[in-house]
Amino acid sequence: MSASPALSALPPRAGASIALRRWALCALFFLPGIAVASWVTRTPAIRDLLEASTAQMGLVLFGISVGSMLGILSSGPAVLRFGARRVVLVGSSLLIAAMPVIALGAAAGLPVVVAVGLGMFGAGMGGGEVAMNIEGADVEELSGRSFLPLLHGCFSLGTVVGAVLGILANAAGTSVVLHLLAVGVLGLVLLTWAIRQLPAATGLAVAADRSAAASTPRTSVWRDRRLLLIGGIVLAMALAEGTASDWLPLVMVDGHGLDAALGSAVFAVFAASMTAGRFLGGPIIDRFGRAVVLGAGALLAATGIALVSLVDHQAVAAAAVVLWGLGASLGFPVALSAAGESGPDPAARVALASTLGYLAFLVGPPTLGMVGEHVGLRTALLLPMLVLVVAVVLSPAAGRRRDRELEPAA
Repeated sequence: MSASPALSALPPRAGASIALRRWALCALFFLPGIAVASWVTRTPAIRDLLEASTAQMGLVLFGISVGSMLGILSSGPAVLRFGARRVVLVGSSLLIAAMPVIALGAAAGLPVVVAVGLGMFGAGMGGGEVAMNIEGADVEELSGRSFLPLLHGCFSLGTVVGAVLGILANAAGTSVVLHLLAVGVLGLVLLTWAIRQLPAATGLAVAADRSAAASTPRTSVWRDRRLLLIGGIVLAMALAEGTASDWLPLVMVDGHGLDAALGSAVFAVFAASMTAGRFLGGPIIDRFGRAVVLGAGALLAATGIALVSLVDHQAVAAAAVVLWGLGASLGFPVALSAAGESGPDPAARVALASTLGYLAFLVGPPTLGMVGEHVGLRTALLLPMLVLVVAVVLSPAAGRRRDRELEPAA
């Protein structure tokens, strides 16, 4: 199997072994997972500290959406210019620095400061994730084994750990400042070790590459109908996942009458379901194919969201979150994999699909907040449910191209 030029480093692989790179990337994916869950499980407490309405919280969450979009749009060019490791370092550092900014802004009752902190968080996570996916794809090429689903599983594992810590913090009455500062310190320790295990030049393009690319005629990936359909699936699945990350604890607290600790526990159930789906989904994909898995997943997630929204029963809502998490678990990584396989120039295809997916993070939180202000958060959940139904219809576009699948390895 030959390495993709967009993902291969030109100098020989120096420094870390493949095994160390795998462990380091798992740690780097675990970091944003635990940070996201720590923020999410404290959203009821942060909302109370800010004395914010549902619509105001939607505007605060807009910070993470804008930051994520800026991060993902700038990450690809930055990797080509500086290499993936530097982009991962900057992105992860921004994410870690965001923790005290969010905490101190909430403690001071300043929504603007919290929004700025979330913007830092989103930029670091969005930019760093693209670079880490490039690193993960390079490891796949070198090892000849699937790795990206496992990486996203490590992110979900981080959300489980973060959710459990958030539950304990809520139950013990731990201050938001102390909790998020501790997460920042843990992130700094992980980053300090992991970043040293990554080679410096992954994804870096030198002048010869740029000249070759400039002299080669290329068809815009935006004109590829199949890729755009896959991008629609990415958007829907990202919206399903992002809705839970942004709003699930508040939905359970405000919409189903749970206290903050139980609301965090329900999010932990969602995160555990996502983790299980990502770690165990490989054989299912191999057996049934991407299109079937994505279609079934979107339908399962839509069913879970519908039950949380429409059934006024706490136990049913908590159980439905399992369907929501399992259904959404494989959507993002599998759809991105389908995008990369859909034609030539896989890096550009993954970047396009990722951008469409992050539109969900940009538009979703404030839209749900504003709609929820008028009709309630539970009713607002019907919006991502309907988008998932559309994804079910689009799912055949993610089927494998047989000519590529049967291509012998070099």
